[in-house]
Amino acid sequence: MKLDMLDSGVFIAYVLGLLILALWISREDKQEGKNTEDYFLASKALPWWAIGASLIASNISAEQIIGMSGSGYAIGLAIASYEWMAAITLLIVGKYMLPIFLKNKIFTMPQYLEQRFDSKVKTTLALFWLAVYVFVNLTAVLWLGGLAIETVAGVDWMFGMIFLAVFSVAYSLYGGLKAVAYTDILQVVLLVFGGLFLVYLALDAVSAGEGVLAGFGILTSELPSHFDMILSDDNEHYMSLPGISVLIGGMWIMNFSYWGFNQYIIQRALAAKNIKEAQKGIAFAAYLKLLMPIIVVLPGIAAVMLHPELNTPDQAYPSMMALMPSGIKGLVFAALVAAIVSSLASMTNSISTIFTMDIYSKMKPGKSQRHYVHVGRIATLISLGIALIVAEPLLGKFDQAFQYIQEFTGFFTPGIVVIFVMGMFWSKATSAGALSAGVGSAVFSLALKFLWPELPFMDRVGLVFLLCLGLCIVVSLASKSKSSNASVSLDEVSFATDKNFNIATLGVIIILTALYAAWW
Repeated sequence: MKLDMLDSGVFIAYVLGLLILALWISREDKQEGKNTEDYFLASKALPWWAIGASLIASNISAEQIIGMSGSGYAIGLAIASYEWMAAITLLIVGKYMLPIFLKNKIFTMPQYLEQRFDSKVKTTLALFWLAVYVFVNLTAVLWLGGLAIETVAGVDWMFGMIFLAVFSVAYSLYGGLKAVAYTDILQVVLLVFGGLFLVYLALDAVSAGEGVLAGFGILTSELPSHFDMILSDDNEHYMSLPGISVLIGGMWIMNFSYWGFNQYIIQRALAAKNIKEAQKGIAFAAYLKLLMPIIVVLPGIAAVMLHPELNTPDQAYPSMMALMPSGIKGLVFAALVAAIVSSLASMTNSISTIFTMDIYSKMKPGKSQRHYVHVGRIATLISLGIALIVAEPLLGKFDQAFQYIQEFTGFFTPGIVVIFVMGMFWSKATSAGALSAGVGSAVFSLALKFLWPELPFMDRVGLVFLLCLGLCIVVSLASKSKSSNASVSLDEVSFATDKNFNIATLGVIIILTALYAAWW
């Protein structure tokens, strides 16, 4: 499939329009020069709608749209648990974790760890996150984005990756988080409406023109195993999504790590005007997460019937875009590319934030604010260059990149969650306890993977979390904290939420209960 002239024209117009918008947003601050708060935290002035839209745009990228649709092709609706469980996770993060971060006025997650523990914990986690963002997240987004461009536009995947990298630099390098967050609003609107339109076309095609409801009925009757939300232990994909564990096990750990302690996600909420605005943005994002499986998973399931001959599952979504009429296909493709670029920009902005504020500024203190912003921009360019080089060698052999990302990060996320949760809510947690949990996470995970290979990775994540939790408690009690730290005090932190947030939370719970009851 290739784009025709009209599609190409629409795509080029969208790209140019987005660049002009981003540069206009950036120019407002550039007149007086940015400081680190302007560049990395959008001057701490983001409204709720920008926070919510940017959270989703940063999250919904190639690994979600392409990768999760591919998992929908291979596994089915069960993969939607990542999205639906994330909705409730977001609300918990907004109520119990975000107030602590905002109270401590932090730029980065490692900065909080330094305030709570010491520089050893901060530096260890900062280096870890930099490695994961560059070698896992950036590479996955570039690789899947390059494959999407090759499938839809017929352009070689390597040129596609280079285009994505250059595009992300062009619109985010000078504007920082503000340029990324405000342009994300346009991209989310197009992604949602373009995605819903593709679902309509896919279901209509499945029913041979009989309509959406008929198409959905055919899918559920012809592919019943693809609509099991909780997989049985005899399912061939049970190792990826082990039954009830998606509701009560390791998926909670994966979600808390991603939505609560992941720099390029939580950075949007840290840039809010105030805590109420941040919580409204998070509630908005939670409802968008409920919608995402319809947009990204259903086309993958429909592709099982419409394109059963695909070489790899990750070709499902790009192949389904052939259903789009001329012009609309170009617009939806532009939104897909822009979402990929938004995630790249978000990740590189967070990489530059962590490198500059947590590592470089400690090595070179006392420099001007503009100097640190300049260093952050250089870090952006270097990280993209590295990711371009290693993307194909690291990911070229995987059929489902989304599952690869989850399993790889699952080695480390249990320890990260233990470090933050114990650091925030247990005053006796020490630096030694935190480091033991971090190291133990990798050691326990590797040991279980080789000694108990039949254990599903999500169950392994939950078990390793419990082991790390116990290890942190034992080591913390055995070691003595050098001094009490005010960052652990919750006396001045209010966990009260307003009526609208509480109603939004109740709504998410009711919707999730209905969804799982219907597709159990």
